[in-house]
Amino acid sequence: MNRKEFTLLAAALAGWIAASASAQAPAEISLTRFDCGKTTTVSDVGRFSDVAAFKGLTIPLTFSCYLIKHGNDYLVWDTGNQAAAGGNTAPTAPKQSLLEQLSQLNLKPEQITFIAVSHYHGDHIGQVASFPQATLLIGKGDWDVLTDAKPSPLANTANLAHWISGGGKVEPVSGDKDVFGDGSVIMLNMPGHTPGHHSLLVKLKDTGNVLLTGDLAHFRENYDSNGVPTFNTNRADTLASLDRFKQLAANLKATVIIQHDARDIDKLPAFPVAAK
Repeated sequence: MNRKEFTLLAAALAGWIAASASAQAPAEISLTRFDCGKTTTVSDVGRFSDVAAFKGLTIPLTFSCYLIKHGNDYLVWDTGNQAAAGGNTAPTAPKQSLLEQLSQLNLKPEQITFIAVSHYHGDHIGQVASFPQATLLIGKGDWDVLTDAKPSPLANTANLAHWISGGGKVEPVSGDKDVFGDGSVIMLNMPGHTPGHHSLLVKLKDTGNVLLTGDLAHFRENYDSNGVPTFNTNRADTLASLDRFKQLAANLKATVIIQHDARDIDKLPAFPVAAK
């Protein structure tokens, strides 16, 4: 091999190594909290326990949604209550819609790759229809209820009509789902609150592992005592999910964010700053 051939081969090899390194570089991941409903104080949370606990306990509850950036892809986790701008006059309606908050991050709804919902209750899918081009990720147990000939009255079918009718792409999730295929964002099968309820694990470079509960628990006292709300669909599944979630949290040294507990809001940076 002469000098010219060696130089060309070395340049080609260097380019291949650089391209391979670039292809294998981990995606940049961040987590941003959206305000998806006004915080409200609940003076008696007794219905969150089927063993008559929490009598007289007053808890500040809130409504949260989240944006996960994974490289050039985006996932919205839960979509909260319908915004006041959308005609919702309830006192818990957020002043700003998800679309308005996304615009402050210079993002458009068509840039959202996935809408992943923890479950089918209205305060978690209130603005889902704003993202018709996104793939809906939802627990199979919940999807089966939504698409049943006689769905449960607690399952909000109207907001998901676009996907139920076949107009949008949907992936019913059985078990856990590694959303992006690299272990960084995982939907965790946590049934009990609803048949297909899921929580979310997000692995951040600087912040570390973050666990978003969905409605596995609604407030700290409920979480700490393994409380089962009276309106959950399966008590045994709820307790098994809480046990698994807590073991994951301990083993992963994860930050646990109870989505409805206003006292957990400060565990993440204030919007529009993202945790990384």
